Amino acid sequence: MVDFFVDELDLAGLGFVRSAAARTGRPGYHPAVMLKLFIYGYLNRIPSSCGLEREAGRNVELMWLTGRLAPDHKTIADFRRDNGPGIRRTCAQFVELCRRIGVLKGACIAIDGSKFRAVNSRDRIFTKGKIANRIADLEADAGRYIAEMVRVDRQEEGEVRAEKVAHLAKRYGRVRQHIQHLQAMDRALADAPDGQISLTDPDARAMATCARNSGMVGYKVQTAVDAETHLIVAYDVTNQGHDRDLLVPMAAAAKEALHRDEIHVLADKGYFSGRQILTCYEAGITTTIPRPETSGNRAKGLYVKADFAYEADADFYRCPAGEALTYRYTTEEDGLELRRYWTGECGGCPIKARCTTDKERRITRWAREHLIEAARARLIGPTEPMTVRRGTVEHPFGTIKAWMGATHFLTRRLRNVRTEMALNVLAYNIKRMVALIGIRGLMAAVKG
Repeated sequence: MVDFFVDELDLAGLGFVRSAAARTGRPGYHPAVMLKLFIYGYLNRIPSSCGLEREAGRNVELMWLTGRLAPDHKTIADFRRDNGPGIRRTCAQFVELCRRIGVLKGACIAIDGSKFRAVNSRDRIFTKGKIANRIADLEADAGRYIAEMVRVDRQEEGEVRAEKVAHLAKRYGRVRQHIQHLQAMDRALADAPDGQISLTDPDARAMATCARNSGMVGYKVQTAVDAETHLIVAYDVTNQGHDRDLLVPMAAAAKEALHRDEIHVLADKGYFSGRQILTCYEAGITTTIPRPETSGNRAKGLYVKADFAYEADADFYRCPAGEALTYRYTTEEDGLELRRYWTGECGGCPIKARCTTDKERRITRWAREHLIEAARARLIGPTEPMTVRRGTVEHPFGTIKAWMGATHFLTRRLRNVRTEMALNVLAYNIKRMVALIGIRGLMAAVKG
């Protein structure tokens, strides 16, 4: 099946280099051979170039697939590095194949992100706060060394004293050298756009995790997964730890890959953004996203905005005490049109203490709030969209991470990590299609 699929590809059109041999010199490995090698490797959990080099010389399936060619690990790694755009287009080509044969319809898409480790330890990434703390610790160490040298010089005599003082002076010199290095790095942080410097992988970033006082250095992988087939329709890799401005790019990429005029997108509250929801609506993308509760009033036993019922026909809010908060004026903040509502009856309200400490309780409503209210109505529907979302988009992440094992991306720099993720996504989609229509069905689809 891998052999059929790669042979049907227009490798030159997809952007693979050396797809046509030069007129002089010894011909290099054809991109088709190398691509087959990589697809087989990721299908069988052999992603490393050294592992593929070993398997090409002893694995009978690979010997047949590559025509008994056995490239060395450097050649294999260079192919992945130099043909990133072609590999990513190949992944998109397989998604197009799934859509063309009718397996992938894409009426409902679930979007989510997950953090993957990079080739960079936490000790090799620096922020301004981390540098300041480390310099303070080193300054304290330097002070202790000076105090110890003074004590030894006063209390001890002879060669022992000279030897100890020399040893302490050497350690003090290393500490001062380390401090100077950190100070130079602190000055370089002024030019870093996000306030981080990563030494091993310059594009990797420190990201917070659910564990308290913990984190990881890595990348955030975004996927858009079809709710019916669990095929990954679109993906991306970023080095930002949040999802707030990624709803539109991922939804638009999924819509383009599916060639649909309208799609329905499910996402968690990390993607919630009024502007993003509006942009999706204007592009024919229906979004179902829970609204995060940013106020801490509910935990204090106070009323929140959700406790005020909006009556659209009369354009006012009904408070928990039954009073009507009428429309007063419209303002604009950060490019959003906002409407203000309040009532003058709060002064004598018996439950005012649970509502506000101001003169009256004011409610702000976005002019396009009806889009958020429609999404909230879909959330409580019989289909349980958030349950569908969890069962759809988290499954591929778990599968891919299980294939990778307790490890990290093998490549460095964002462009190379995107290529590596494309191979993971392609392998996942191929296995998923085999589970859906079988090997013979997939081979017939490729040939057709």
